[in-house]
Amino acid sequence: MADYFIGIDGGGTSCRAALADKNGRILGRGKSGASNILTDPDTALKHIVEASSLAFAEARIEPDLSTTSAVLGLAGNNVGDAVSYVQARLPFRQSDIVSDGVIALQGAIGDEDGAIGIVGTGTVYIARHQGRLHSVAGWGFQVSDLGSGARLGQLALQESLLAYDNIHPMTGLSKAILAEFDNNPEKIVDFARLAKPGDFGRHTPKVFDFARQGDAAAIRILKTGAAGIDEALDAVNGITGTKGRLCLLGGLAPLYPEYLAERHRARLSEPLADALTGAVALAVKTYGAQAELRA
Repeated sequence: MADYFIGIDGGGTSCRAALADKNGRILGRGKSGASNILTDPDTALKHIVEASSLAFAEARIEPDLSTTSAVLGLAGNNVGDAVSYVQARLPFRQSDIVSDGVIALQGAIGDEDGAIGIVGTGTVYIARHQGRLHSVAGWGFQVSDLGSGARLGQLALQESLLAYDNIHPMTGLSKAILAEFDNNPEKIVDFARLAKPGDFGRHTPKVFDFARQGDAAAIRILKTGAAGIDEALDAVNGITGTKGRLCLLGGLAPLYPEYLAERHRARLSEPLADALTGAVALAVKTYGAQAELRA
């Protein structure tokens, strides 16, 4: 049987797989459900197999995962026990589990040096310099992730309470946030007490919407978020020396550039490809030479 390579891009909501030949040409794709190996490793394994089998099906090739090499970029990979548990149960001939950020980096900048900032509900920055990978920030909502959607949403709630107490002026954004909670600050406090990052992040679109209308509170929040991103990108530039591509990825990537410092706006470029393409490239790069030796 010919050698095939699988790339997996797995996160908290979906698992995407792409099947490629030894030249990296994508033959088929598949998609299934959530694949965060930290929160639910057994379900993640099920969806990894399902997405991979669907990729074979789209390529009209009989699935045989036991002869396939894979690189999996998975959410939750930063806990060793979860990685070991899943690694031991994967059906592939050989495989490597990396962070979803690593495959995003490979997709965005290819094999060259450079960096990415992933700005969504959370944030993390990954740089490659002289072939070595470096991670900056991304320690989670409670202690890191400055400028993330979760942080912006949290600041919006904070701003609404400051306005309610006449500490800050009441603006359209604060009125809209308060209206969601029946103008009852105690409901905001109760919500925030149990809210997860994604819950805070649901309020972030309002911040950008009101900022476009010139809302002072929304603009202040975005400037705070952008300052955190600027500082992280400065740290990244300290690693790469401002060489190579710099790409912003994630749901907030198209919205943030106008608020960033010019030194970073001037460097931003479009990613070469997506994270799934990066996973496939890494699979071929990692295991392709071994396939040639067997041949």
